[in-house]
Amino acid sequence: MKFTNIDEIDQKILQLLSENARMSYVEIGEKVNLSRVAVKHRIKGLEDSGVIEKYSIIVNPEKVGRSVSAYFDIEVEPSYLYEVANTLKEKEYITDIYLMTGSSKLHVHAILELNEHLEKLMKDELYPLPGIKKLESSMILSRIKVRKGIRL
Repeated sequence: MKFTNIDEIDQKILQLLSENARMSYVEIGEKVNLSRVAVKHRIKGLEDSGVIEKYSIIVNPEKVGRSVSAYFDIEVEPSYLYEVANTLKEKEYITDIYLMTGSSKLHVHAILELNEHLEKLMKDELYPLPGIKKLESSMILSRIKVRKGIRL
């Protein structure tokens, strides 16, 4: 894997964008003492090198009627691992899927509207998947800290 050298100015630009991805080149330039054109050039370089993967928003699920948030640890027979992961990644309510160390585990996050939907998901969609050996779920009671990406 090729690493990109990031100097202090790039780090500051990334920090500013992580706080407000809609910040203009002029605003960023004022904070890092660069021209709008220089900031644009640096951001383009960070995008082209893959340091910045994309820009997005964070929606509060509770404000749009999706108040049930749960994590699943799913132990899968190794020969079915990627089949199960590929099936799950097509589901709209699945937000994250991670392959974890250990005994063929998938760590999955889902956001749903009601507890009944969580029960239906487990009973009708997860348990019937081929190769499922064990399924554990944990519901989120409250969000204390949410941060996407890393800070430099």
